[in-house]
Amino acid sequence: MTDELRLILERDRSEFQPVVEQFAADQAALLRRYDLEPSPVGQERLRQFTRSWLDSLSALETGELGVEGRLDALLLERHLERMEVQQQRDAARRRQRMSALAPVLPLVELHEARRRHESPDPEACARVLSQVDASIRLQLRRGDASSAEIPTDELLPAAHDLSLVRAALDAWKRHYCPYDPRMAWWLTQPLEACLSALEEREAALTRLSAEGMSRSGASAGIHGRPLGRDALLEDLQFERIPYSPDELLCLADRELKWCDLRLREASSELGFGDDSAAAVEAVKDRHEEPGGQPDRVVRLAREAIHWVRREDLLTVPDLATEVWRLEMMTAEEQKTSPFFLGGEVIKVSFPTVDMDDDAKRMSLRGNNIAFSRATVQHELIPGHHMQSFAGPRAFPHRRLFWTPFWVEGWTLHWEMLLWDRGFPGAPEERIGMLFWMRHRAARIRFSLKFHLGEMTADEAIDFLVQVAGHERACAEGEVRRSVGPDYPPLYQAAYLLGGLQVRRLAREAVNRGMSLKTFHDRFLWGGQMPVDLARVRILGVPLSSANEPWRFLDGSDDPSTARGGAL
Repeated sequence: MTDELRLILERDRSEFQPVVEQFAADQAALLRRYDLEPSPVGQERLRQFTRSWLDSLSALETGELGVEGRLDALLLERHLERMEVQQQRDAARRRQRMSALAPVLPLVELHEARRRHESPDPEACARVLSQVDASIRLQLRRGDASSAEIPTDELLPAAHDLSLVRAALDAWKRHYCPYDPRMAWWLTQPLEACLSALEEREAALTRLSAEGMSRSGASAGIHGRPLGRDALLEDLQFERIPYSPDELLCLADRELKWCDLRLREASSELGFGDDSAAAVEAVKDRHEEPGGQPDRVVRLAREAIHWVRREDLLTVPDLATEVWRLEMMTAEEQKTSPFFLGGEVIKVSFPTVDMDDDAKRMSLRGNNIAFSRATVQHELIPGHHMQSFAGPRAFPHRRLFWTPFWVEGWTLHWEMLLWDRGFPGAPEERIGMLFWMRHRAARIRFSLKFHLGEMTADEAIDFLVQVAGHERACAEGEVRRSVGPDYPPLYQAAYLLGGLQVRRLAREAVNRGMSLKTFHDRFLWGGQMPVDLARVRILGVPLSSANEPWRFLDGSDDPSTARGGAL
């Protein structure tokens, strides 16, 4: 454990860490108290909380703090500013679906009164429930007309709001009725009627959403709303990426050309000449037989761990190699995650017995041996598992400052480094790795164009099939996950962009005499933050320059010189 103890003893400290921890604890307490998302009272309280912290930070003098402390102060301020903007965006969207929420706001107030520890008046509560029930029933009788003023892409969020209110009302019922005979006497019937009306209205909005998507020509049941150019530029600024969407789309095209050059080389070695599409198809057909994927993943994981240690590129604690686990994904999970997911647990995609024949074949081909080999090291070691292992042990408070450019940038840097160092030796292995590299570039193009309003979800699926070489079911899952509400709009672009950031930073560190192992250890154990701020702590760049854009991309359009050469 000598190397591990050295990392602990040499680790820097932040005087500002207790402030970040206080903020995180206060925010978590408020979110537990104001636990009904559609509540106007809760929304206003969280806005006040965010603004009060921003005001306090602006009045605080941080000049006497060390580098880590000043970084934390800057990171917290950035986090709060982003929270405030997101609160404004959420409020604007919620106003668009207010006609669905307005009739049930009296139920939200019942929930808030309970949270304020106010004793309810059973008869008055019964009147409220009856009035809300009547209002919802009126909307149900009016049918489509009652939802006409809600944009199609807000119908499903409106249904979700109602499901949250329904769950809160059910909890309210369980809190009072079993223990207070007066409440049970007055409320049993109106409660059941109101809960039933909420469920029917929720189902009606969900149905209208599906019908609206069908009329628009959308397929695969994918729900997503473009962010728009202005908000996309705002998000790029928050992520400290000093490039326009158009510049990033040009980068994606350059990377696609680089991948195509390398693919033609590998396909020629396999005997397919310049027909790289045929070579990729042949590689897809080399997959494990049913039941064989878990053993394959274990072998691939051990291979990657051995390689990283042999090359002496990263401190890999023994415990990290011991505690990782493997789970197989269900057919339902594979609808949004058609490939592997990782961290301490690697979740493996492979056909399940309940899939139909076409879905099984696409899952087999999408998770073939070569593609899987290029994925396991991304998800485990040296990739996401190492991040999840380091996270609770070094600057754990910085998990608050999560950014996909750090999370995915680390793993993509490793993919490029593994390529440089000859990890994929056979042409099939190189094709597997190039498939994913091309996929990262394609992610920039389809995700940015979707959020710019220049590409629909269906067009994005076609693009991934035709350009990136995906099986259609895998492409549908990829787009469904990418444009849905659970992933930030820039997440898919962050893979390659973050990787290029980390790669450029590694090159700068090596040019200053730092070993790659030292760089990797310092980056990994420094906690999450935008990569250009990691540059401050690793290279000693003056913090005053941290607010200036760090243009990390090679400006050349020549794909043969992409990425600045081997590292």
